[in-house]
Amino acid sequence: MTAIKHALQRDIFTPNDERLLSIVNVCKAGKKKRNCFLCATVTTERPVQVNVVKVKKSDKGDFYKRQTAWALRDLAVVDAKDAVKENPEFDLHFDKVYKWVASSTVEKNTFISCIWKLNQRYLRKKIDFINVSSQLLEESVPSGENQSVAGGDEEAVDEYQELNAREEQDIEIMMEGCEYAISNAEAFAEKLSRELQVLDGANIQSIMASEKQVNILMKLLDEALKEVDQIEMKLSSYEEMLQSVKEQMDQISESNHLIHLSNTNNVKLLSEIEFLVNHMDLAKGHIKALQEGDLTSSRGIEACTNAADALLQCMNVALRPGHDMLHAVKEQQQRFSDLREQFARRLASHLNSVFVQQGHDQSSTLAQHSVELTLPNHHPFHRDLLRYAKLMEWLKNTDYGKYEGLTKNYMDYLSRLYEREIKDFFEVAKIKMTGTTKEGKKFGLHGSSGKLTGSTSSLNKLSVQSSGSRRSQSSSLLDMGNMSASDLDVADRTKFDKIFERVLSELEPLCLAEQDFISKFFKLQQHQSVPGTTTNEAEEMDGGTSCRSYASGGPQTISSEKDMIRQMMTKIFRCIEPELNNLIALGDKIDSFNSLYMLVKMSHHVWTAQNVDPASFLSTTLGNVLVTVKRNFDKCISNQMKQMDEVKISKKSKVGILPFVAEFEEFAGLAESIFKNAERRGDLDKAYIKLIRAVFVSVEKVANESQKTPRDVVMMENFHRIFATLSRLKISCLESEKKEAKQKYTDHLQSYVIYSLGQPLEKLNHFFEGVEARVAQGIREEEVSYQLAFNKQELRKVIKEYPGKEVKKGLDNLYKKVDKHLCEEENLLQVVWHSMQDEFIRQYKHFEGLIARCYPGSGITMEFTIQDILDYCSSIAQSH
Repeated sequence: MTAIKHALQRDIFTPNDERLLSIVNVCKAGKKKRNCFLCATVTTERPVQVNVVKVKKSDKGDFYKRQTAWALRDLAVVDAKDAVKENPEFDLHFDKVYKWVASSTVEKNTFISCIWKLNQRYLRKKIDFINVSSQLLEESVPSGENQSVAGGDEEAVDEYQELNAREEQDIEIMMEGCEYAISNAEAFAEKLSRELQVLDGANIQSIMASEKQVNILMKLLDEALKEVDQIEMKLSSYEEMLQSVKEQMDQISESNHLIHLSNTNNVKLLSEIEFLVNHMDLAKGHIKALQEGDLTSSRGIEACTNAADALLQCMNVALRPGHDMLHAVKEQQQRFSDLREQFARRLASHLNSVFVQQGHDQSSTLAQHSVELTLPNHHPFHRDLLRYAKLMEWLKNTDYGKYEGLTKNYMDYLSRLYEREIKDFFEVAKIKMTGTTKEGKKFGLHGSSGKLTGSTSSLNKLSVQSSGSRRSQSSSLLDMGNMSASDLDVADRTKFDKIFERVLSELEPLCLAEQDFISKFFKLQQHQSVPGTTTNEAEEMDGGTSCRSYASGGPQTISSEKDMIRQMMTKIFRCIEPELNNLIALGDKIDSFNSLYMLVKMSHHVWTAQNVDPASFLSTTLGNVLVTVKRNFDKCISNQMKQMDEVKISKKSKVGILPFVAEFEEFAGLAESIFKNAERRGDLDKAYIKLIRAVFVSVEKVANESQKTPRDVVMMENFHRIFATLSRLKISCLESEKKEAKQKYTDHLQSYVIYSLGQPLEKLNHFFEGVEARVAQGIREEEVSYQLAFNKQELRKVIKEYPGKEVKKGLDNLYKKVDKHLCEEENLLQVVWHSMQDEFIRQYKHFEGLIARCYPGSGITMEFTIQDILDYCSSIAQSH
């Protein structure tokens, strides 16, 4: 078995860098007895791989070949079949169960023991060994041919080495010296044993011969030990001497450490004192400025500002740990707090006095602005107060309660001041809108010496109706000059437009200047928002509550500061929105068409304000007022539509151009001039569509109800006016309505012509209707003259009844009738008369054609010609 193992190692496993550790000769159970070998191997390279390899002899020769290999980690169970009795059978459970029969029980046990040890050393996995004797699983292994591998400990497995070439050569030489080494291994082994004994004896004799030398060596060692003892004694004495020196050096070292520590502490103490002196010492000049500084002069304000900043730096210095426990630091902090409180109180008192004085000074300038339509300029007041802006910022950071109180006082004083200024400003605007004081009485206004004393509530009691009031006012003022009512309306509207624009132009810079001042003076951020956002109406501040909530939040966001600006502006200018609404109501009551001017102007100013800041007070307020203006505009459109529904026509006079048609023309012309390049053109286009549809419906309604004037005349004249208006104004959104108006005008003109012209040659017309009926029944046209009722004699008899004189008389009566139906302002008489002439000539040509086809060669003709018809119509038109 050893020779086979050596051959397998050399031929199969060495080329694959593997070492063969154990081998067992087996055959498969229950089958034809074909022997093979199961080998336990490990790789020589790291990491070590443990395999179970099946090797069998080749059918073509005496060499062995590798057939199958399993990794030991895939082995699950080793079944030895019987742990007590000797049994060569055993099973290995890999991916399936392999049943083997070993050539001997010893080989089987040796192989299983090797497998167990390899598992313990390399895998440490749980392989179930069942029916295996516990003796096989112990560390010790019985002697046997595999003792070198499977019987020793774990190192014995690794100690196996293959013979090198020199060792093989020596063994071959030894075996050649003994010819029977191969044939009789036992004799060869006995010879080697005898030679080994001879060598051992020689070694023992050699050792005994060297005993004298060993004695000499031992003597030398004893002497060396004595020398070592002496050296140790000297070293001990030296160590005792050095011990006192060491103690002295330790004392010196400790003393140096204490000196160094003292120096370090002194340096640190000096640094702390310098820090406190440098950061918590306020100059005497700053203290004097805070206590007695002049807050009225620019130099004094600058000195107070620098002192306040220095005080704030001293109070906000970041103290190091433990500083706040020092008595001197506490006293200095208390001194700073007292200075801060004293100066904050003095500053707040001074600024409150400035606010009050500004209110008195500004009131004295109201008289000169009440005559002109201007608002007082607050720039000098803002310029003076902005000198205190840095001090306000200091007050905001150090004493928010006083800052909040100043904010509230400023809003209270300024809101009263602005309320007086703005109300007087709007009163002047109302006087200028309604004309002189005498004319203003018609609208419930009373004034004297150019000063309006009537209250705003009197404006709300106006009862002037939109179009009716406009006309009554205009007619009552005609005596003032030679202007027409329309010219007077245009002048009044132009004046109103200029006054309204002046009001908005005065309010806008006033609000923007105040908002900019509030932001700079009270140190509030007012960055622009994202364009396109909408804001609700700002609520009025209630006793400064918003300011307190602002302060309680610590570092505030830009959004909250913008809200505070808007709230302050709402409080200060709380009267602007109601005054604007009252002014708008007055303008709407004076003339409902004023809503067009206001819609355009207000839209432009809202657009401008939103481009600056869509969330500002001005943008929000103007946006709210714009909603009111838009409602008035919609109300104006609704009133016009309502008047169309309620219009009544006289039963005794002809209709002519309906009032609402003329008013639509006036409205469209005015709107186009006002809304040219306006931002809210879409609102007007929607109103146009509503109005024109209502006009169409109302015209047809009136035409159907008309008794004096024919329906076609009412439709023709009014749709002609509508078509002319739309063609002149070129309103793009009403192109389809313009075409529809033209079609209605054309259709009703043709209908009226046919209706009015009727059958001027009635008997002749009846005659030829009978001729056409015979032809329709199948009689040829040239044979119609043979019919008794339609022969040539009957035709001549009918023609003689319509001489040229009778025809002219009939046309003259027709002209007079048409003249009575049509109105003069639209001037359609000649158009209608020309259409009737064309229609009459068409009928004449029709009769001539029938005579030529049905009575060929008869020589029968009408007693008047087409030229006669043209002459008759022309002379009739000229005579009238």
